[in-house]
Amino acid sequence: MAIPDFLEDTVKDYSKQATAAYSAPINTDTFTGRQFVAGQDPMQTQAAALATQGVGSYSPYLSAAQTAQTSGAGALGQSASTIGGLGSLTGANAYQPFMSPYQTQVIDATLSEYDRSRLGGQQQIRDAAVNSGNFGGGREGAMMGQYNADSLVNRGALQSQMLQQGFGQAQGQAQQNFMNQGNIASQQQGLAGAYGNQMNQQFGMSDFGRQGMGQDINALGSMGSMNQAYNQAQLTADQQQAQTGAYEPYGRLNQYGNMLTGLAGGVAGQQYQDQQQSDPYASALSGAMGVAGLFGQMYGNRR
Repeated sequence: MAIPDFLEDTVKDYSKQATAAYSAPINTDTFTGRQFVAGQDPMQTQAAALATQGVGSYSPYLSAAQTAQTSGAGALGQSASTIGGLGSLTGANAYQPFMSPYQTQVIDATLSEYDRSRLGGQQQIRDAAVNSGNFGGGREGAMMGQYNADSLVNRGALQSQMLQQGFGQAQGQAQQNFMNQGNIASQQQGLAGAYGNQMNQQFGMSDFGRQGMGQDINALGSMGSMNQAYNQAQLTADQQQAQTGAYEPYGRLNQYGNMLTGLAGGVAGQQYQDQQQSDPYASALSGAMGVAGLFGQMYGNRR
C-alpha cells in the first residue's frame, strides 16, 4: 500500500520513534524484584515471638498437676490403709492394748494393803474376847468368822471395782482411738480432695494462659497483617506505576501507528490496552489475613 504524500513525513517520524523505542531494552528492575514485597510488620514479628515462647508453656502447670495427682493418690492410699485398720480397733478385745501394764501390780499392792488393814480388826476381836473371858469360845469364833467373811466380800468388791475401772478406762481409750483414726482417715480423704482441686486448678490456669496468649497472638497477627497488607498495597501501586511507565511508549506508538494506518486507508490494528489492574490492597489484605488466621489456630482451648 502506497503512503500518501501528506503522510510521508509523519510516517518517517513514527519510524524513528518506533526504532528508538523498540531498540532500547526495558529495565524490568524498575517494576520487579523483592523491593515490591512488603516485609513482616513488627506486630507480626511480636506475634511470632510470642507464639514461639508459648510452645511448651503448659509444662510447669502439667508438672504441678502431676505432683498434686501423686500426692492425692498417696493421701487416698493412706486413708484406705487407715480405714482398713479400723477393723482391728473394734470387737471384744479392742480394749486390751490400752490396759495398763502396771494394773496387776497396782491391784496386788492395793489388796495387800487391804489385807493388812483387816488384821487390826481381827486383833480387836481377840482382845475383846480375852477381856470378856470368852477367848477361844464360840462367840469369838462366830465374830471372827463374820469378820473374815465381810473382809472377803469387801476384798472381792474392791478387786472388781479396780478391774472395772481399768477396763472402763481402756475401753474409753479404745473408743477414742477408733474415733481419732476415723478422723485421720477423713482428713486424709479431704487432703486427697484438696490435691484433686489443685490439679484441676493447674489445668485451668494452663488453659486460661494459653487462651489468653492465643488471643494476644491473634490480635497482634491480625493487626500486623493489616499493616503489612497496607504496605504491600502501596508497593504494588508503585510497581504498577513503574510498569505502566515502562510500557507507555509502546502503547503510545501502537495508537500512533493505528492512526496512521487509518489515515492511509488501511485497516487499523487492535488498540493497545494496559493490563487489567486489580485492587492491590484487597489482594494483599486477603493473603495477609489468611496468614493471620494461622496465629489464632495455634493457641486454642486445648484439654
